[in-house]
Formats: sequence, C-alpha cells, structure tokens
Amino acid sequence: MKELIFFKPFFKQVLWGGTKMRTRYGYEIPGDHTGEAWVISANPHGQSIVREGIYKGLSLGQLWEEHRELFGDMEGKEFPLLVKVIDADDHLSIQVHPNDDYAFLHEHGSRGKTECWYILDCDEGADIIIGHHAGTRQELEEMIDGGRWEDLLRRFPIHKGDFFYIPSGTVHAIRKGTLLLEVQQNSDTTYRLYDYGRLQDGKPRELHLKQSKDVITCPHSRQNTCGPVSNHGTYETCTLVESQYFTVVKWNVKGQASMSQDYPFMLMDITSGKGTLDGIPVTAGDHLLVPADYGTLQIQGEMELIATHI
Repeated sequence: MKELIFFKPFFKQVLWGGTKMRTRYGYEIPGDHTGEAWVISANPHGQSIVREGIYKGLSLGQLWEEHRELFGDMEGKEFPLLVKVIDADDHLSIQVHPNDDYAFLHEHGSRGKTECWYILDCDEGADIIIGHHAGTRQELEEMIDGGRWEDLLRRFPIHKGDFFYIPSGTVHAIRKGTLLLEVQQNSDTTYRLYDYGRLQDGKPRELHLKQSKDVITCPHSRQNTCGPVSNHGTYETCTLVESQYFTVVKWNVKGQASMSQDYPFMLMDITSGKGTLDGIPVTAGDHLLVPADYGTLQIQGEMELIATHI
C-alpha cells in the first residue's frame, strides 16, 4: 500500500518578498521578506522535505535517488519539475529563461526553464508582464539598449484564478501585489533583463543583457492554453496546459470526486478550501506527491486543487 507523500517547503528571503504565506497558509516563514516557497522541489538550491510517514525527513532529491519506484522507475538524472508559491510584495525584475539547448551549452549542462503561473490572489488593479512589442530582433535590441521599457513590455491585468503559460524565451515579470503558484521545469537559470535600478546591499543586482538578447523569442507570440471546464456534478476539471514538459489540471471539488493516478507520478497542490484525500485531512497550503501505481484517489470536501504530471 503506497502512501501520499506530503512536503515541507524550502523558503527564500528576497528583496521583493512579503508575509502572505504566513497569513494565508500559516507557514512558519523565516522573515517578513519571504518571496518564494519551494513547495515541491528536488533542486540542489533548495529542497522540500517529507513532513510525515515512512519517508519523513527525507528530501525529494533523496526519494528520487533512493526510491525511484515511487516515480514509476523513470529514467533521468534529476527530478524534472519544481513547484513554488511566490509572494510578490514588490515588482520582480524583468526576466527571461533559456531553452534546454541554450542552457546545456551555456549553463554547465543545466536545463532550460518553461513555467506557468496560476494566480492564487492579487491586489485590485494588479498586473503582470508577459512578452514584448518589438517586431524584429534589431528593434528588440535597440529598445533594450535605449532603456525603452515602457514601449517594449506587454502588461496584462490579472485576477484571482487566471492562468498563464510562459515558454522559455518569453520576457516576463511578476509584479507587486501578486500571490501565485508556479509549476516549472526543475531549473534555477534566470536571465535578468531589467531591475528598476534597485540596489541590494548597496549595489545593483547583476543583469544578463547578452544572454537575454540571445534567448528572447522575437516577435512575441502569446499562447492561450486553457481547455474547457468539464462538469462532473460534484466536481469540475479544467486542463490549464498540456505541454512537452508538464500537464496541469485544475480540480474544483464540491462534495466528492475520484481521481485516477495513471502516471509515473502526480504532484498535487491544495490552493483553497479543505477536505480529505483517502481520509487524510488536507487544507489550503498542502503540497504532496501521489506516487506511481497509487490507484484511484478519493477526494472529499470543498476545495480547489492543482494536479500536475508529465
């Protein structure tokens, strides 16, 4: 009998972080500028730890190395995904991520980074940056070199429940007043294009202009990915994105639901509400792994959850 594996997050203090993870989820955050919780992570820069059960105290990386049967005996040097909760109490820098080929060549064999965002909550009037207005690569470089950020960057208003898919090569930035769930490739490779002239420890943070120009997709093409909502009576499902890197499905349960785990593994994030998974109490802010060959999961309660598989 396989068990559900719940994790304790790894937290990051950052210049732009806040306290929403404490007030919303009751996390014991390390300080008042906590911007990231790596809630399901085997990344060497920060690993999540099993909080209970027979694997208590092990990191996700250790599970991947020592208990590959939990992942359907998948091959691969690294666990492929990383899930974060991000609290932006100020604007994040304008960023872009490389694809796998560029990262392998220029970042010591590491992965590229494609990601997606599910908006958990946001301030009224909040927005994000995704993409740019340059029509050609020459125009892109001229706008970057001239610091014409208002002309270059595309802004979009956001609301709770919105979803955005951000392939590698996409200029993007989370902005002030946003709390979101991020599902991404297991990579920490980020190229910083612009940082509003801010100082950290009295110095500007490093920019990566050459690398950014190399990898930015031009012209920008926005991708709408969300499928239709399927109503099953006591629950609804919606496939938010289905890509070569991950498939993300939102479940909105009002009563009971059955979920089949037919993949090498499934990641689950409880984003609101509470209930039970096979009789185990869960609440918003819980994050877990449903291992291979688990079978059918019985869900009870009123809650929203995000399920991810590859």
